[in-house]
Amino acid sequence: MKAIAICGSPREGGNTEYYLKTVLGELAQKGVETEYIPMLDKTVKPCRGCYGCLQAKKCVQDDDFEAIFQKMEQADIIILGSPVYVGKPTSLLQALLERVTFSARASGRMLSGKVGAPVTVARRAGQVYAFGELLLWYFINDMVIPGSMYWNVAVAGAKGAKDADKDLEGIEIMKYTAANLLKVATALQNSKAEGAAVARDKLFFTQPAEK
Repeated sequence: MKAIAICGSPREGGNTEYYLKTVLGELAQKGVETEYIPMLDKTVKPCRGCYGCLQAKKCVQDDDFEAIFQKMEQADIIILGSPVYVGKPTSLLQALLERVTFSARASGRMLSGKVGAPVTVARRAGQVYAFGELLLWYFINDMVIPGSMYWNVAVAGAKGAKDADKDLEGIEIMKYTAANLLKVATALQNSKAEGAAVARDKLFFTQPAEK
């Protein structure tokens, strides 16, 4: 099983990175292959609405988008994280998500059935608004979002401080979320495996007898 966390923070070693790596660390302890993907060193332009993906079956803009999208296609679990900028996820993350949604639908490269959850961080307020926007992205892409003990929001970064480790409740929320992500992803994998086995059995038992 593979889990990736995409971080929309423009700061290296920031609070959002801390919380995302907390989730990934919990998953890694359970044997999940994990990868952290920061957007700060990536170039992903906004969607142009050019409809080039309808013909090319992929986004036609030439930047770092396709490499990230391929990782999203290969992952079983996709975690999105962003600090709150003016009550919303950062433009770094939003540009990626707009193009993923448009390109996935136009090219047939859907993310349906994958499991994921958002994480948002702010120094004072706005986490829930940004959290809600990311939830809408998961829904429109036909993904599965497990519940948790609270919303996956955290408090950190007053005056630019990198102090995520002080929000003990936030850390526990991330750990709880990791456990639920793994539980749901495992159940879905097992269900697919059982469904495939049933399909094979039906195929075997409905074959005409040789004469």
